[in-house]
Amino acid sequence: MFRRKFLKSVSLWGRNGASKRRIGHCFQCTALQNTTHHVRSCSQATQQQMKISDPHIFVKNELRHLSNSILNELNTPLEPLKNITQYYFDNKGKLFRPMVILLMAKVCNKHVYGNEERSLSNAQNTVARVAEMIHTASLVHDDIIDLADSRRGKPSTHHIWGEKEAVLAGNYIMSRATIALARLGNVEVIKLLAKVLDDLVKGEFMQMGSREDPNERFTHYLDKTFKKTASLLAYTCRSVALLANGSKELQDLAFQYGKNLGIAFQLVDDVLDFSSSQEVLGKPAAADLRLGLATGPVLFASEEFPEITAFIMRRFKGENDVEETYDLVRKSTGIERTMSLARQHSREATRQLMKLRHSPERDALVELSGNLLKREN
Repeated sequence: MFRRKFLKSVSLWGRNGASKRRIGHCFQCTALQNTTHHVRSCSQATQQQMKISDPHIFVKNELRHLSNSILNELNTPLEPLKNITQYYFDNKGKLFRPMVILLMAKVCNKHVYGNEERSLSNAQNTVARVAEMIHTASLVHDDIIDLADSRRGKPSTHHIWGEKEAVLAGNYIMSRATIALARLGNVEVIKLLAKVLDDLVKGEFMQMGSREDPNERFTHYLDKTFKKTASLLAYTCRSVALLANGSKELQDLAFQYGKNLGIAFQLVDDVLDFSSSQEVLGKPAAADLRLGLATGPVLFASEEFPEITAFIMRRFKGENDVEETYDLVRKSTGIERTMSLARQHSREATRQLMKLRHSPERDALVELSGNLLKREN
């Protein structure tokens, strides 16, 4: 049985009545004698609630600059290379990772220096930019490995330009990311982001294999999930905390937030492979099964339907393996149990955040931790 300790839930709104000072409701209506002041107070609270429900608003200028700076970083007189490498940087992506990193940078700055307005350093902005470039380069290579014809609702790079060109384009994006990183001249940050690259490659190799023992198989799956998805957020969050001159405790906390958020994100992604349609998800249903991958819902379902184990070990290559596994997962509690595990990691990410000085950016990251559990693509 896959037993995981259920993490203690955390109040998102603080203790000792802190929630009463929060957004969305005026708890002091009876004490307000001036009606105009009361209306103005509630209006301001509503505006604050709208801001927190949209985390992008706190880093929208930085994200706009990030997108432009990536295009400049990839600018080259070699027109074909320029076209391929800039293809996914069209300002239509979610920019989820740099948004998290930039918000964490602001949270760490305010935790260290107080709540006064303080601009992000060039180094912190660079970490966010490098993270998005590493992530996108890995997607270009993943699409080739997975034989994916589309990405983000449009044809994949190798589908348009060919596999050889796409491999080289992914390499070029990665090389420009490392050059931008080297320009920082910060050895500690370079070491942290080098670990991300190391994890990406190891995670891809881990994904190619599995384990016969069910418990080892699940541990293998979570380790792979960290390396392929969560490592990038964990080490970049740690990097911006370091660049804020944060203590080791603050750096560890930022790392844990990124780690747990990243794992929760991937667990939800694995659930969507079974619960979302191709139109919404942007890729065929059961795509992971067709690639021979046993994700959380499948591993949990194999407890209820042991015949799935044989399918896992032959990587769903048998006739009707994919269809049978898909149906069995839908009949099992695998989806619900994977979502329960995702909620645990989301709560742990929030628990780490609540140790930090209060700020709107911290609240935005808390909101984001919960919102990712509701996403549909």
